[in-house]
Amino acid sequence: MYTIRFTALITAVLLMPLASVASAQERFSIFVGSAQENVDRMIRIAEIKDDDVVVDLGSGDGRIVLTAAKANAKVRGWGVDIDEKLVRESNAEAQKLGMAERVRFFTRDVFEADLSTATVVTMWMWPEMQRMLRTKIFNEAAPGTRVLTNIWDMGPAWPADKVDTVDNASVFLWIVPARVNGYWTWELDYAGAKRKYDAVLEQNFSKADGVVRNGNRRGVLDKMTLRGADINFTLAMTLEDAGLVTHTFSGKAMSDNEIVGTVKMQRVVNEETVVTDIPWRAVRTATSAYFSPTGAQPAQAMAPASKPAAKPQPQ
Repeated sequence: MYTIRFTALITAVLLMPLASVASAQERFSIFVGSAQENVDRMIRIAEIKDDDVVVDLGSGDGRIVLTAAKANAKVRGWGVDIDEKLVRESNAEAQKLGMAERVRFFTRDVFEADLSTATVVTMWMWPEMQRMLRTKIFNEAAPGTRVLTNIWDMGPAWPADKVDTVDNASVFLWIVPARVNGYWTWELDYAGAKRKYDAVLEQNFSKADGVVRNGNRRGVLDKMTLRGADINFTLAMTLEDAGLVTHTFSGKAMSDNEIVGTVKMQRVVNEETVVTDIPWRAVRTATSAYFSPTGAQPAQAMAPASKPAAKPQPQ
């Protein structure tokens, strides 16, 4: 059945007029209803729960949002599509099923949909369209939002967190990560001193890494993971009057400008390992002291040794 549907979809595209002046949404997302078995898998993998808000981009006949609403009576949802006829039919179906108070459909371009309240975002469009939408989703959807697509992924820059494949048909799941790219600073009260850290984080969707400075020393943030609002990483750095300390950070992005959690500090004192858990709160900054001069002076170059006096030559 998958092969027949896929072939029909490709045939429909090839029959499009080459001189079409349709919008990007029309060009890349001709309506062909998702197979109901794939819709059921999307809803199952999303682990729909009470009070979820399911948003379908390019909602077509509305079956994805309607299926989610059937699966849980406390779920709300809405969809957008540029086909007015499909939108009318979807709203009529929601009315018929007694879901009109929870489910609505709108005639709208997908790029103008407000994703700020969504907890689940679904779509089935051409790969190019999905890749154009991934930046919108990353910028607008809250960390932890589940994103699901059918058949096509969203490109190598954003690998799926989960892939479910049956009979060569795949359903993909992503968890929108916190937006942590940029400059951060925090202080840790440790080993008798208040220590300031200035970090620079670089992020590409769910992948991130970074560097940090404490005093005149700089180090690398290792093993960084992002899943929804959760962030974890480690740091091994020599601290003044404390020696080499292994830091293990675990936190949650409370907003785009604040991360709150704990850090496990581990060092060796008198041949014994000492572990201390302390609170951690990082805040975003406009600039970073990571780049400031350390004030350290390079070692003075050694003056060349003076040449020994020439031995007197015999007369």
